[in-house]
Amino acid sequence: MARGIETSFTIMIILFISSVNAASNGVNELKLLLSFKASLRGDPLHVLSNWNSSSNTHYCNWYGISCFNSLSYHVSRIELSGKNISGKLSPSLFLLPFVENINLSNNVFFGDLPIEMFTCLSLQHLNLSNNNFTGSIPYGSLPSLETLDLSNNMLTGGIPPEIGLFSRLQVLDIGGNLLIGEIPNSISNLQNLHFLTLAGNQLIGEIPSELGQLKNLNWIYIGYNNLSGQIPKELGYLPSLNHLDLVYNNLTGEIPSSLGNLINLQYLFLYQNRLTGSIPRSVFNLRNLISLDLSDNNLSGEIPELIIQLKNLEILHLFSNNFTGKIPRGIAFLPRLRVLQLWSNQLSGEIPRNLGIHNNLTALDLSSNNLTGRIPEGLCSSGQLFKLILFSNFLQGQIPASLLNYCTSLQRIRIQNNQLSGELSSQFIKLPLVYYLDISGNRMSGRIDHGKWNMPLLQMLNLAGNSFTGRLPEFISSSKLDSLDLSENNLSGNIPASFGNLSELMQLNLQVNQLSGSIPEELSSCKKLVNLDLSGNQLTGQIPVGFSEMPVLSQLDLSVNHLSGQIPLSLGQIESLVEVNVSHNNFHGSLPSTVAFLSINASSVAGNHLCGGDIISGLPPCKAGKKHVTWLFITSLVVALVFLVVSILLTLFIQRRKKVQLKKVESYDQHGVWDLRFFDSKASTACSIEDIVSAMQKENILSRGKNGTLYKGKSSTKEFPFIVKQLTEGCSISSSFWDEITERGKLRHPNVVKLIGIARSEKNGCIIYEFIDHAKSLSNVLSDMTWERRCKIIVGIAKALQFFHFRCSPSVLVENFSLEKVIVDGKDEPLLLLSLPGLVASDFKGFLTSAYIAPETRVTKETTKKSDIYAFGVVLIQILSGKGTVDAELGMHYNMVDWARFCYSECHLGTWIDAAMKVNSSHYHNEIVEIMNLALQCTATDPMARPCSSNVVKTLETVLRSRSCVWLPKISRNT
Repeated sequence: MARGIETSFTIMIILFISSVNAASNGVNELKLLLSFKASLRGDPLHVLSNWNSSSNTHYCNWYGISCFNSLSYHVSRIELSGKNISGKLSPSLFLLPFVENINLSNNVFFGDLPIEMFTCLSLQHLNLSNNNFTGSIPYGSLPSLETLDLSNNMLTGGIPPEIGLFSRLQVLDIGGNLLIGEIPNSISNLQNLHFLTLAGNQLIGEIPSELGQLKNLNWIYIGYNNLSGQIPKELGYLPSLNHLDLVYNNLTGEIPSSLGNLINLQYLFLYQNRLTGSIPRSVFNLRNLISLDLSDNNLSGEIPELIIQLKNLEILHLFSNNFTGKIPRGIAFLPRLRVLQLWSNQLSGEIPRNLGIHNNLTALDLSSNNLTGRIPEGLCSSGQLFKLILFSNFLQGQIPASLLNYCTSLQRIRIQNNQLSGELSSQFIKLPLVYYLDISGNRMSGRIDHGKWNMPLLQMLNLAGNSFTGRLPEFISSSKLDSLDLSENNLSGNIPASFGNLSELMQLNLQVNQLSGSIPEELSSCKKLVNLDLSGNQLTGQIPVGFSEMPVLSQLDLSVNHLSGQIPLSLGQIESLVEVNVSHNNFHGSLPSTVAFLSINASSVAGNHLCGGDIISGLPPCKAGKKHVTWLFITSLVVALVFLVVSILLTLFIQRRKKVQLKKVESYDQHGVWDLRFFDSKASTACSIEDIVSAMQKENILSRGKNGTLYKGKSSTKEFPFIVKQLTEGCSISSSFWDEITERGKLRHPNVVKLIGIARSEKNGCIIYEFIDHAKSLSNVLSDMTWERRCKIIVGIAKALQFFHFRCSPSVLVENFSLEKVIVDGKDEPLLLLSLPGLVASDFKGFLTSAYIAPETRVTKETTKKSDIYAFGVVLIQILSGKGTVDAELGMHYNMVDWARFCYSECHLGTWIDAAMKVNSSHYHNEIVEIMNLALQCTATDPMARPCSSNVVKTLETVLRSRSCVWLPKISRNT
C-alpha cells in the first residue's frame, strides 16, 4: 500500500516537472514564433492575425501551427504555403527545438537564407520553394533531413559539397535558381535519395558518373543547364529509375545503350542537346515507356520497326533531327499513342496506311519532310484528333473524306505546300472547332461558295495559291476571324459587303484573282484591319472614303485594277499607314501630301494620271493657275527678304551671347519671335538660331511622323551636326511644355538620346537632339543581330528605363515606348528616344491602339511606371522572337503577349525564337528562356504583378552575367 502511494507520488512529481519544463519551453517557442511574425513585411491575407500573445488562443491553435500533443506544447509543424507573405526569413523558426516540418513555399520571402536553417537538428522536411531568396546555399549538416526544396528562387553560387552529409535525404530539389559550377561528386553519398532536381540553373561540366551509385533514385531532372560531355553509361544501372530528364544542355556523343537496362523507366527526355548517332536498339526494350522525346538533336539513321514493342508509349517526339528512311509501320500499331511529332527530318515514303486506326491520336505533326503518297483515311478514327500538321511535303491526292466530313474534333489544320487536289466538301466548311486552317500552296479546285462557311471558332483561313473558283464565300458565325487569305486563285464576282461584319479582321488578302465591281464601303467597318491587299483583280470605281477612318490600317495595296477617280486626300491622314501601292489603275489628280504618301516609291504610283508627291515618286508637279504662280512668287520673295533681315539681326545678337550654356535668342522671321535655349555647352558655342532655322528645309528631311518632321542640320562655324524635330502645327510650345522640356534637357544618360536644345516662335516650335553617327532604328537592324548583340540592347534599354524611373526627380515616364523608339548607333549601343511630354488630342486615339499600351491605360488613359514596364516587356518579346506586333505568325492569338504566353508554356524554344538566333540558340537557351520569363512578368495583366525597373535590371544582371554576355558591365546593387 505504501509502495503504491510512493509510486503515485513519484509519477505526480515527474508529471509536474514535465509540465514545468513544457511551460518554460512553451514560453520560449511563443517568443520565437512572435519574432518570426515581427520580421515580416506583409501578410495581405491576414492569415497570421491570431498570432497574438494577448489572445486567449494557445499558439498550438494558431493558423498554420501544429504541435505534438496538448501536453508537450512543442511546435512540430509550420504550414504557411501560398499565403503571399512577404519579408525576410527570420532565423527564429529554426531555433524551435522540436520542429520537424517547415513549409513556407509559394510566398514572397526575400533576402539571404539564414545559416541557422542548417542547425535545426530536429528538422526533417524543409520547403522554401517559389520565393525570392537570394545569396548562396548555407553550409551545414542536418542528419534528420529527408526533404529539402529550395527550388524556384534566385539563389547563386555553387552547390556546396557538404550536401553529401545529408545522409537521410530522400528529396533534393534546388532547380530554378541561378546556381553555377559543377555538380559535386559528394552527391553520390546520398544513398537514400529518390528525387533529384537540379534543373534550370547554370551548372557546367559533365554529369557525374557517380550518380549511377544512387540505386534508390527514381527521378533525375537536371535539364536547362550548361552541362557538357557525354551521357554517363552508369545512369543505365539505376534499377528504380522512372524519370530521366537531361534536356536543354550541351550534351554530345551517342545515347548510351545501357539506358535500355532501365526497365522501370516511363519518361525519357533528352531533347535540345547535340547528341549524334542513331537511336540504340536497346531503347526499344523499355516496355514501360510512356513518353520518349529525343527532339532537337543531331540524331540520324532510320527509326527502327522495333518501336512496335513500346506498347505503352503515348508521346513520341523525334522532330528536328536528321532521321531518314520511312516512317515505321509499327507506329500505327501502338495502341496508346496520342501525340506523334516527327517534323523537320528527312523522312520519305508514305505515311503508314493504318496510322490512326489502332492508335488514340490527338496530335500529329509530320511536316517538313519528303513524304509522298496520300493522307491516310483513318487518321481521325480515335475521334480525338485536334491537330493535323502535314505541311511542306509532297503529298498527293484528295483530302480524305473522313477528315473533310466527319472529324469534328479537329481544331488546327496545316496541310499547305503539298500537291493535294480535289474539292472541299460542304461538310468540311462546317467543322465546329477549327480555329486555324491553312490549305495554301496546293492544287485544290472547285467552288468554295457552295454554302456559307459556318465555323464559329475560325480565326485564321488561308486558301491561297490553289485553283478555287466561284465567288468569294460568305462567312456566318465567324466573328473571331482575324486573318483571311484567298489570294492567287480564280475567284470572281464582287467582294461581299458582309466582309464588313468581320469585326476582328486584321489581315485580308484577295490579290491575283478575277474579282470585279467596286470596293464595298462596308470594308471600312473593319476597324482592326492592318493589312489590306486587293491587287491584281478587275475592281472598278473609287477608293471608299471610309478607308480614312480605319484607325490601324498599315499596308494598303490596290495596284493592278481598274480603279479610277481621285485618291481621297483624307486617306493621307491615316497615321498608321506606312505602305501604299496604287499603281496601274486609272487614278488622276494630286497625290495626298501626308504620312505614307510623302515619300512614296515611283513604282507604287506608276501607271496612273497622278501629279504631285515628292521627288522620289517621280510624278510631275500639279499644274497651277497663273494667279497662283504669281502669288507664290511674291510670297517667296517677301519671305526671302524677311529671312535675310532676320539672319543679319540674329547674327549680331548671337555673337554677343555665345558661350552661354543656357541662352535665349530672340529674332524675327516668318514665324515671328524666336526663343532659343541650349542645354549643352558645346552646342551653345557651335550653333546659332540661323543654323537651326536653315536646317528646317525640304532637302534636309530625314523623316516625317505624326508628331513632327525630323531634319538634319549642321553648324555653320564648326563641324557640329544635330537633329531638329519641327513640331507639327497645333503642337506649338506652351510655357508648361517649355518648362518641362527644359527640365528634360538636363537629363544625361549613356543610353538616352541627348536633348541639346529647344526653340519656339509664335507659330512654330522645334526640339534639337544630338546627331548619332550610323544611327538606325532597332526595328530595322534586329533581324541581323546575334544573341550577344541583343543582350547588349536589352540591358541598355533597361538601364535607361531605370534611370528615368528612379534617378530622375521627379520621375520621368517614357510614354509610347516601342521598338521604334530604340536607336542603335554604330557600336551597337542602344539609345532610347524619349517621347515629348504629353500627347496632343489628335494623337491619343492612335496611341491607345498601339500593341505596347498596357491594358489599364486603355481604360484610364493614363501612363504610369507600370505601363512603361508593360511596353518594355512587349519590346523584349519582339527582341526574342523577331516578330512584329501584328505579325501573321501570331495566328490565333489576340496579341503578341498572348502569343508569347502560349509559346512559352506550350512550345519548344526553337519554335518561337527569332530564326537569326537559332544557329547558336542551344548555347544560350537558359538566358533566352529566363528573359522571356521576365518579359511575361513585365506584361502581366495586373500592374502590381509587374516588376519595377530596378528589379528588371537586377534580374538581367543575374541572368546575363555568363559566358554568353561577357561584356556586361557591373551594375551597382544600390540602383
